[in-house]
Amino acid sequence: MSTTVPSSELTGSAPAETGTGPAAPRTASWGADPYANALRTGRGPLFLRRSDGWLLPLDVERWCSDAGSADLSALHRCEGPVLDIGCGPGRLVAELASLGHRALGIDVSETAVARTRGLGGAALLRSVFDPLPGEGRWGTLLLLDGNIGIGGDPAALLDRAADLLRAGGLLIAETAPVDVDERVRVRLDDGRGGPGASTAPAGREADAEPFPWARIGTPALLRHAGAGGWRTADQWGAEGRTFVSLRRPVRERSARTSSQSAESAKSVPEISSQLPK
Repeated sequence: MSTTVPSSELTGSAPAETGTGPAAPRTASWGADPYANALRTGRGPLFLRRSDGWLLPLDVERWCSDAGSADLSALHRCEGPVLDIGCGPGRLVAELASLGHRALGIDVSETAVARTRGLGGAALLRSVFDPLPGEGRWGTLLLLDGNIGIGGDPAALLDRAADLLRAGGLLIAETAPVDVDERVRVRLDDGRGGPGASTAPAGREADAEPFPWARIGTPALLRHAGAGGWRTADQWGAEGRTFVSLRRPVRERSARTSSQSAESAKSVPEISSQLPK
């Protein structure tokens, strides 16, 4: 899925790595077998693992369940058409549809996209850094389950989010429940093979390569957001999880976004499971 990691405590005491480069357009590692297998079965164990053994457990069971009360505390704040970045198995997209929102999920995992569509939700196999439908016209973006960490550079991700939202649009992000601002390089691990292990078949070795990730708490996210001109709309907690909503900064759109918007319809983005990839 994302791009998707819950806001849970890290196990192990190794200090975080810093200094990751710009986010890659596509994080192929999320298509690796440990992640796909976990989504197919609906359960873990699954971790983000650094080479020194530092672990972040991923809450696969929650992702594959129905939306819970903490999820709903975020979804009830959504406005207009919603883009779920790193939608994973699709619980949020499906719930948004039941609430009457037009919603689209994007994910770099084929299995995640297939599961989302299986629930009746609309989803595309895309990275947030790929060209996307409706750029500059989304009412709300979701970065839940730790997806503020996508690409390992929260400031760059916020900048990309501003390009996707319409004027006054809302970004809803889940943060780590502690004041942390970390950059790491990690691999997906199912706990069976030790550090750096992968169950990817022959020809998929690239999927086992480490990729950049970030972990960020509310104070640090607000610092990054303030530097980028975002306005804080709300902060809250539910079931031990913490959330922030931000209003899009007032600014001129990038030349890239303006060009894409000029080529697309000026209406609200069309959302269906048949959207072209």
